Amino acid sequence: MFCNQCEQTAKGTGCTVKGVCGKTDETSAIQDLLIHVLAELGTVAVAAREEGIEIPSAVNLLTAEAVFSTLTNVNFDDERFIPIVKNVAAARDELAGKLKGGCSCGGVTKVGATAAELSKQGEAFSVNSFDENPDLRSLKQILIYGLKGVAAYVDHAAILGQQDPAVYAFLHEALAASLKPLGMEELVGLCMKCGEVNLRAMELLDAGNTGTYGHPVPTEVPLGAKAGKAILVSGHDLKDLRAILEQTEGTGINVYTHGEMLPCHGYPELKKFSHFYGHYGTAWQNQLKEFAEFPGSILMTTNCIQKPSEKYIGDIYTTGLVGWPGVTHVLNGDFSEVIAKAKELPGFPADTDKGTVLCGFARNAVLGVADKVIDAVKAGDIRHFFLVGGCDGAKPGRNYYTEFVEKAPEDTIILTLACGKFRFFDKKLGDIGGIPRLLDIGQCNDAYSAVQIAVALAGAFECGVNELPLSFILSWYEQKAVSILLTLLHLGIKDIRIGPSLPAFITPNVLNFLVENFNIMPISTPDEDLKAILG
Repeated sequence: MFCNQCEQTAKGTGCTVKGVCGKTDETSAIQDLLIHVLAELGTVAVAAREEGIEIPSAVNLLTAEAVFSTLTNVNFDDERFIPIVKNVAAARDELAGKLKGGCSCGGVTKVGATAAELSKQGEAFSVNSFDENPDLRSLKQILIYGLKGVAAYVDHAAILGQQDPAVYAFLHEALAASLKPLGMEELVGLCMKCGEVNLRAMELLDAGNTGTYGHPVPTEVPLGAKAGKAILVSGHDLKDLRAILEQTEGTGINVYTHGEMLPCHGYPELKKFSHFYGHYGTAWQNQLKEFAEFPGSILMTTNCIQKPSEKYIGDIYTTGLVGWPGVTHVLNGDFSEVIAKAKELPGFPADTDKGTVLCGFARNAVLGVADKVIDAVKAGDIRHFFLVGGCDGAKPGRNYYTEFVEKAPEDTIILTLACGKFRFFDKKLGDIGGIPRLLDIGQCNDAYSAVQIAVALAGAFECGVNELPLSFILSWYEQKAVSILLTLLHLGIKDIRIGPSLPAFITPNVLNFLVENFNIMPISTPDEDLKAILG
């Protein structure tokens, strides 16, 4: 086993025995095999497109789902991977049969029939096999890890009916590239293209979310509880949440969000459910404690699951691509088992008041008051904007983000998104002329909103984004953060500060390239970084 795709990788270099995330050596090898077989499919799909052969939509969707299933904290169930690997291999072979010259992979991998066989095969295909040259291997890892983030957004968007053939074409192109002897310039170009395609994928997801559920509006969300039976929904998927709300209407069960689902309270088509009550808990890495204390059933809709403890393993359910051995998996949007379990469990005994937080400041909400924002900047009331967001995690050093927000001067605005905000989401920072100093843009899936806000402000001030009084202070954990970073680089955004540590898969030479071209830098201390930015 060798896995270094997340920020918490062992010793800051790579997990070699068992993943810090809980991934076993066997699961890791199966995922490595899956990426390799996907690369073979990608090679065939590229050749097919060159011959004018249309790629079936089922193959495109399978590609996105399969890549997404290997992203950190999604699927840990080896048995669930068996049909995925087989389906990818079957799609590869069927498509290859349509080519004039047959398969163009340089040989195909005949996949085994059992999890043990797949795991054994996968031992030959770790990321260390990408290239002997460490810098080229590093760039291929950046590309494939970024692609995993893109695949997540593509899958979310497709669920809501939003697709673009060009995005799927790039998924196949990038996967195929991992098998090719490419040079530095070609790989850098593919990484930048990954950022460009990710912007399109996020645009599709934004269109799916806002087109289905309306544009988010500023909303006050209770952090306490309401007496009664309860269901907790975690992950990222709005469609699953909507289904839960519809299926629990009139049952007396209250529905709560956890983690990245907090921004869902701002969507008009979700807000209208009276039993959609409040938010429970914080970020994904705290679920062992928080889920154990939740008195109802729990649904995990997308990535971020951790190994469930014995205290609640019988109360948690997965759906979509999420999986954990021994946890009941729900299919086809029928959440009757989740609802039945909620009715069995005690629920909250009494109302509790733990205050509220504001969410719903997506691009429409922020740009709706853009004139006030612009006037405040011109008047000197707002000196600077900080986008402080990204993934949260358990590794030491993340208190930096809490301290940074607390120490940011009162004439600055904090934009935030993703679960990194749970380090400071309940801070009462006040407002500037009626504009809250802390603006929650949404999930990591809503990074498109942040980009659009920055672009719109640059347009209003007739300058480039890099000339705005705006600084990016990012935290990362998994591969969606990699894809978002590539999008920011594609847009030419510079001076990004990233932490709590730099990715283990970036070599000194690749890091030097990023520093020279984009002035990317690691976070230092809040005081030093604020002084460097504000002077």
